Amino acid sequence: MLGVATVLLVIVSISLIAVVLLQSGRSAGLSGAISGGAEQLMGKQKARGIDAVLGKATIVLAVLFFVLTIAVAYLI
Repeated sequence: MLGVATVLLVIVSISLIAVVLLQSGRSAGLSGAISGGAEQLMGKQKARGIDAVLGKATIVLAVLFFVLTIAVAYLI
């Protein structure tokens, strides 16, 4: 059981890294961080197409990563 959980954890980890790297940058520099947050708060900037899919995949993979990490720690 520990071996299966460890293999799944490695697969999810590599997938999470790949999905995060595939996402496009929101903005550049410190000024983009300040104004980008305000635009996102006001709803002017919405993720479309592949960015929305990658965003949802990131959330799912992150949750799986945390669950599998806790499961492996518990099994050890």
